[in-house]
Amino acid sequence: MGSNSTGEFGVVVKRKDVIAAALPVQEHWLPMSNLDLLLPPLEVAVFFCYDMKHEHGHETSSILISKLKKSLAEALVSFYAFAGEVVQNGLGEPELLCNNRGVDFIHAYALVDLQDLDLHRPDTSIQAKLVPFNNQGVLSIQVTELKCGGLVIGCTFDHRVADAHSANMFFVAWANMALPKPIPHAHAHAHAHAHAHAPSFRRSLLSPRRPPHYDHSSVFDNMYVFISMLSAPPKDEEEEEEDRLLSRIYYIEAEEINRLQSLASANNNGKRRSKLESFSAFLWKLIAAGGDDPNKRCKMGIVVDGRERLNNHSRGGGGGKADAFAFPMQNYFGNVLSVPYGEESVGELKEMTLSEVANVLHACVEGAAKEEHFLGLIDWVELHRPQKAIVKVYCKEDDDEAAVVVSSGQRFPVSKMDFGWGQPAFASYHFPWGGQTGYVMPMPSTSKDGDWIVYMHLLKKHLDLVDSKAPHIFRPLTPTYLNLKP
Repeated sequence: MGSNSTGEFGVVVKRKDVIAAALPVQEHWLPMSNLDLLLPPLEVAVFFCYDMKHEHGHETSSILISKLKKSLAEALVSFYAFAGEVVQNGLGEPELLCNNRGVDFIHAYALVDLQDLDLHRPDTSIQAKLVPFNNQGVLSIQVTELKCGGLVIGCTFDHRVADAHSANMFFVAWANMALPKPIPHAHAHAHAHAHAHAPSFRRSLLSPRRPPHYDHSSVFDNMYVFISMLSAPPKDEEEEEEDRLLSRIYYIEAEEINRLQSLASANNNGKRRSKLESFSAFLWKLIAAGGDDPNKRCKMGIVVDGRERLNNHSRGGGGGKADAFAFPMQNYFGNVLSVPYGEESVGELKEMTLSEVANVLHACVEGAAKEEHFLGLIDWVELHRPQKAIVKVYCKEDDDEAAVVVSSGQRFPVSKMDFGWGQPAFASYHFPWGGQTGYVMPMPSTSKDGDWIVYMHLLKKHLDLVDSKAPHIFRPLTPTYLNLKP
């Protein structure tokens, strides 16, 4: 981030509160769906950086914080799951107690300017400083004032309750609640608009079929592994530096993304691969290039959202008056994810062209991007409950050179995160999830359309490969790439 960039700065907590929903919530239990049950306890963080120059007029910081708290309480009325607690039932499975416990809200001050934050290395500048730990509830929030007058809003949520799509819905709703209310004659339209985007907690949308069934020659038995079958990794008190996973944030320009897509689509009979497939294929080959043993395996998973695949035609939808009362899957709150993955040897990946690697990933994604895949996965979980399972690519094995999961953050709603003082100068997810499997999320840039911000949580040796082999593509994030006001 330049010579003055830093991860060394103090943070002072000014106040801690618990913000409950503005209206009473009838206490009730909300079961996890079968797709939720595939998630282990994981905490996901996201942060939004605001420049704030000339944007909040004469409002004091206390007024801004009060506005955030008030709008949060209003948003939690609809998104009441975020104000609850996760507890275990008698079978040892997690359930959501919707008791309006509230959201832990921390107001802090950091002695650092926004342009001096070392956003390229979020492990030192963001983790445990500008995003909170999630202690008991489902969601925790920290609002940190910066020395320059800027503001960082950091949020941490329980992945078992929400995926990124669900969290994004909440973030946008929260920001909208803070904006000036529409003029009176527009109230009816505004209410209809708000209802159209209200979250759906209708678990019946993801109910197993009766009887539950799946193709036993299908991929599920190969995609997932029961946690009881996993051996605990040996604890190495002196872990080698190369074996540590670190987080980095890079900037990729649109021209480079388009170039990768063209290379990945070459000699492919006119079939164009997606930008995400092309990027993931390039990363897969890049990581394999650092492998010394050609027989070691490399796994690359891509997260697939099932909302657009589960059209509910098989569940009674499909037209008529009933659909007028049905919540669209796009508004469904919870996890609707599958993580298909490809597996090749280091030697094979080195020999394959980029387009051949992209074809492998495309076949993986295409197989999972179908309604039957998700219906079968729901039924597979049902037939094996209460055994806990996890996708295999999350579990790096001894004979693996690497295992990495890529999740598209292209729908990260940065442009909609305006609480009344403009869009963020920068925003990113932060997901140092532990274990030995890497995680990568490309997101839209806040400064230029078509460019990407890429969060990467990889082994240090693989980050070194990114820096040494592809510096023209992966540029360390610097203030140049932030949407700072003059």
